[in-house]
Amino acid sequence: MNFGNAVVSILVFAIIVMIHEFGHFIIAKLSGIRVEEFAIGMGPKIYGKKRGETLYSLRTIPIGGFCKMTGEDESSDDVKAFNKKPLHIRMAVIFFGPLMNFLLAILIFSLVITQSTIINEVIQGKPAHVAGIQKGDKIIEINGTKTEDWSSIKHSISSNPNTPINITLERNKEIKNITVTPIVDNETKDTIIGITPSLKIAGISFKNGFYSTFEMTKAMVNFLGKLFTGRASSDDVSGPVGIIVFINEAAKFGFLYLLNLTAFLSLNLGIINLLPIPALDGGRLLFLFIELIRRKPIEAEKEGFINFVGFVALMVLAVIIAYKDLIKFGLLNFFR
Repeated sequence: MNFGNAVVSILVFAIIVMIHEFGHFIIAKLSGIRVEEFAIGMGPKIYGKKRGETLYSLRTIPIGGFCKMTGEDESSDDVKAFNKKPLHIRMAVIFFGPLMNFLLAILIFSLVITQSTIINEVIQGKPAHVAGIQKGDKIIEINGTKTEDWSSIKHSISSNPNTPINITLERNKEIKNITVTPIVDNETKDTIIGITPSLKIAGISFKNGFYSTFEMTKAMVNFLGKLFTGRASSDDVSGPVGIIVFINEAAKFGFLYLLNLTAFLSLNLGIINLLPIPALDGGRLLFLFIELIRRKPIEAEKEGFINFVGFVALMVLAVIIAYKDLIKFGLLNFFR
């Protein structure tokens, strides 16, 4: 992984976490709850600036973040404390964190992204690479027929297995004619020359955004159900290390590929945080639902202790998953 992609990975993490924590933050502020600190990252503070009653900070480890509110994990008599607010307000403050992740996913998935006739990647060793086709080339014609979109390019290539085709392309405002012989891929059995398309935004459709988010949410929930019942392998689960690898790969293909992955990760964070596990938003909501049923809150100290135990358990799990990711992606040698 190069330095640029490492920075991109950190920025993607930071944006997703910031969106999540902003959901908690904005509802807390609007509800008159004192927010003591709004932090991006975990660990020691490397930068902080206080405005009003809130400290805005950036911390060392660029994974995670928090919105610390007075009276959230302890009992407080402050009129601006989280525990002094009505139940529905406290529920809203907790719920809006994951909700913001869902909204970010909907917004990104609402972008109508199509494949252009501009080449995004040329695979080394494949016919296109051997013939001298380069990333950024725009395919204008194949065998004298104009290419309107990527599907027409695929059709022209797949229709000529092991037969030379003439590709007219534009490179730096110059027209070039290149002859390429498509081959049949041994694994996919598709006829290819070894190129992938660039993506472009063709419009926006919130209907598609909601539909894609709903379908992906169903798939994620279904996978979690299989995971907890032993019908799915934990080998398919990745933590921060695996996510960084995925972001690094997406960044190689371009901004829109990375944007699509950002939506997926944001949705994933929203769903995971709604699980009824102590220390997660879902666990906090569970305590609030219990309060709704029994008509009195659980003692703040007891709830805080349970959340602390849950947090420690999640950290241990995160370390285990990170170690498995290091093995799975062959990264252990990097540290030797």
